[in-house]
Amino acid sequence: MRVRSRLLRTSAAALAGGLIAGCVYYNGMYNTNRLMRSAQKAERENKPFEASNLWGQVVTRAESVAVRHPHSKYATQANVVRGLALSRLNQCQKAIPPLGQVALLPPGDLAEEGTLALGHCQMELGDPAGAELAFTQVVRSRNAARRREARFQHARALRMTGHYEEAIPLLQEAKGSRAAEELLLSFSGAGRDAEADSLAAVMLASGDTTRVWDSLVVALGRQRPGSAVTLLDRLAAQPNTAAAVRAKRLYDEGVRLEPVDTLRALARLQQAVRVGGKTEAAEQAALHLLRRGIARAGNVEALAPLADSLRVISSRPVGAGLEAAQLVATMTRVRVANDSGGADVPKGDMRLFLAAESARDTLGAPGVAARLFHRIVAEWPESPYAPKAVLAGAALDSAWADSAQILLAERYGDSPYLAILRGESTEEYRVLEDSLLAFASTQPAGRPLRPGVRPGQVRPGRPALPRRRTVDPDVVKEQSGGRRVEQ
Repeated sequence: MRVRSRLLRTSAAALAGGLIAGCVYYNGMYNTNRLMRSAQKAERENKPFEASNLWGQVVTRAESVAVRHPHSKYATQANVVRGLALSRLNQCQKAIPPLGQVALLPPGDLAEEGTLALGHCQMELGDPAGAELAFTQVVRSRNAARRREARFQHARALRMTGHYEEAIPLLQEAKGSRAAEELLLSFSGAGRDAEADSLAAVMLASGDTTRVWDSLVVALGRQRPGSAVTLLDRLAAQPNTAAAVRAKRLYDEGVRLEPVDTLRALARLQQAVRVGGKTEAAEQAALHLLRRGIARAGNVEALAPLADSLRVISSRPVGAGLEAAQLVATMTRVRVANDSGGADVPKGDMRLFLAAESARDTLGAPGVAARLFHRIVAEWPESPYAPKAVLAGAALDSAWADSAQILLAERYGDSPYLAILRGESTEEYRVLEDSLLAFASTQPAGRPLRPGVRPGQVRPGRPALPRRRTVDPDVVKEQSGGRRVEQ
């Protein structure tokens, strides 16, 4: 009897403990759901700060439930609620894993809300294809609001994945400003320019002050370079548009068009300068045009008029003015080195080499740099840096590449720079690079070279030279009789 009584007391205690634990767990999930509903209500009432605070509490409560009761029947629900809250707080990286459990939930409101949140986060993180799959699961929802959102986002995902024709009919059924913007992007992406232009005219005529036109122009330009031209012209014709805004739009469009339509890009940049006056965008456009001129310059003398124009822009202490001032300073150093780098000047070869690198790397003037590298070889043929100048010049001037092979083989076969290209390590190479680095550090506002950089190889932060213009070390080795530098 005593044993039976003890067993009964133990069972009763365990049952009571289980009930208490169950109540604690149930209350935790109940409070989490209550907070979630309050956050959703605050969103509907357009109270973003209150909603954000409530969603933060939901994250904490839901995480606590999931951690304390990982094997309960509500663990999945708690994780999805946590993911939903994180998505509302724009923490999509953290939201994706818990939202991934939404497929384990039974059909219902939370499953649909979680699926929509998953799709939104996938879009936010650059995965429109994955988002499209998520949104298609909610397009037939019984809830009208969720159904409309899913259909719109599904169409948007189709547009972002290049399925413009599929997106167009879905967006034509949708209502509102954002649907019109997506429809304009879809028309443009599909090449239906007349319909895109007509829609743009209607949108402009509506006078919707909430529409961010600049963002729409950027999206059009990124999606299909050149497609924003007509819209940009319509925007330019709008009355009361500030000069700074017009110049910024034209400048941005010019930069976007440059890789695909040089002439039209040039026209946009020139237009930005004309309409912008003294605005920052106009000065940026002027600087961009001057950089184009620098890139086309064939010698140091051609830089002089460009430097005069840059000095006009350099009066501003920020933005384009600061960049222009730096370019002028570099041009001055290059010009001084060019004028005082003759064969009778001590270390003139080093001076010219550093000037050539500044022209190539800072000014972006390959023609000027190639001319300076040529001078080193012509005026300082016995300089230990002449073969390095040959390699650097041949990488900039394709017309010099073939003769460079012969010159290197016949005159500079024993150079430490060629030895490095053949994969040999020489002390002479390190000595030469250290000397160049030490000399660079003594020059006014000089940019020291970094030792250990191979000839023809760029320093960190510079794009690699085109392989087709580099000198073939095997050819050099063969033409030089296979001579090797003594170690």
